Amino acid sequence: MKNRFIHIISGIFLLASYSAVGQVAEDSDLYQTIMQLDAAYFKAYNTCDLATQASLMSDDLEFYHDQGGLNTSKAEIIQSIEANICGKVTRELVEESVEVHEIAGFGAVEIGYHKFYNNQEPDAPSNPSRFISVWKNTEGNWKMHRIISLH
Repeated sequence: MKNRFIHIISGIFLLASYSAVGQVAEDSDLYQTIMQLDAAYFKAYNTCDLATQASLMSDDLEFYHDQGGLNTSKAEIIQSIEANICGKVTRELVEESVEVHEIAGFGAVEIGYHKFYNNQEPDAPSNPSRFISVWKNTEGNWKMHRIISLH
């Protein structure tokens, strides 16, 4: 499992190193699709719409969090969001930071920065943090397949 994680991370960072070369154009259909998916997911995240969030996650989701570790249970991730995020935290995308890279025959990788705000501490500063989302496209049905959250 550890080797698999290292290979995934290495591949994603290798892909990221080609950012200016491999990134799709912001006016491309793929970029617009990923931005719409990101907006839909995080609108649901910010409003505690757990059903929509779950519908945008693959059943074999892998969520890598630099502080929380690896979670491969979609049900546990949804439960954690409900217990720890709903009504407490909101997310804001740093739009100009987003890169989208096509993965031929599979989907796309979205790389960017976002900010999280603790609604219990409205004056607390929010520093941008890096995220990587691997989106899988199965016959036009897009799902978040792998998520890496770095703070």
